[in-house]
Amino acid sequence: MKNIGFLSFGHWTPSPQSQTRSAADVLTQSIELAVAAEELGADGAYFRVHHFARQLASPFPLLAAVGARTARIEIGTGVIDMRYENPLYMVEDASAADLISGGRLQLGISRGSPEQVIEGYKYFGYAPAEGETDADMARRHTAVFLQGLEGEGFARPNPRPMFPNPPGLLRLEPHSDGLRERIWWGAGTRATAEWTAQQGMNLMSSTLLTEDTGVPFHELQAEQIRVFRKEWQNAGHPFTPRVSVSRSIFAITDDRDRAYFGRGGEEGDQVGHIDGGIARFGRSYTDEPDKLVEQLAQDSAIAEADTLLLTVPNQLGVEYNAHVIESILTDVAPELGWR
Repeated sequence: MKNIGFLSFGHWTPSPQSQTRSAADVLTQSIELAVAAEELGADGAYFRVHHFARQLASPFPLLAAVGARTARIEIGTGVIDMRYENPLYMVEDASAADLISGGRLQLGISRGSPEQVIEGYKYFGYAPAEGETDADMARRHTAVFLQGLEGEGFARPNPRPMFPNPPGLLRLEPHSDGLRERIWWGAGTRATAEWTAQQGMNLMSSTLLTEDTGVPFHELQAEQIRVFRKEWQNAGHPFTPRVSVSRSIFAITDDRDRAYFGRGGEEGDQVGHIDGGIARFGRSYTDEPDKLVEQLAQDSAIAEADTLLLTVPNQLGVEYNAHVIESILTDVAPELGWR
């Protein structure tokens, strides 16, 4: 069995060919797709976060709304860029969204990917300290965030407060028990996966790794997962970690699928450059269901992971994306033992 959810980038464009022509369209359709996915039996609704772009940006209002409209499905992000975040305010927002959903939040965070503007985090009021990189700053913000989620008091109370205080130092409120164990880090390398395990965060790995050893993407990603699990065991954390991978998988089952994605066929990895370094991008899977089963059975990283996130073309609308998810759940997943 495998947890299977969707991951939406939340794009919108005023083009008449798009079903999402405004931010309002994306936000309302994201909620509707999460409701539909839950009804279909999917396990998760995850959303990308990008600033200064026509994409989803402020995740917590959306996550809270999805949590209020659903009852079972996990809700999460993939990922929040911690360079842009006030970590203590984020503790409050994340805890509130988690409580609204009844403890279903699975929050993916990371250093972030290349953004639309140069050093965009500076517009949000954040800058690396002297001697820090932006990645260092993201990890510093993360350390404060994780500490705040523990729920320990740290703030000295006012001796003449507006409202009575409990004894001792005060913590942030609201506090959500168990949320600290449901934080994921989006890791792009094996070294970062090792660090993720040391910090006691779950591992979120996408279709991009910012390193290349010459082996196929799925094999490198599987190695990353094994490194993570070994380091987790060494660290001795008190809970069992989870690992997710994301994939673009489209089953060709009707004329709409053929119109959008062609007749499928073999694809390979791609190697490129991001932030001045080499990166390997994983392939997409597009084919008839029986051929997809054969291809996906060879993906060693999916085999290693307990959670699979299906990237969806959100601009094609809720109805079609629900069809994409349902096709995988009914025509592919059972044949692979995922259901």
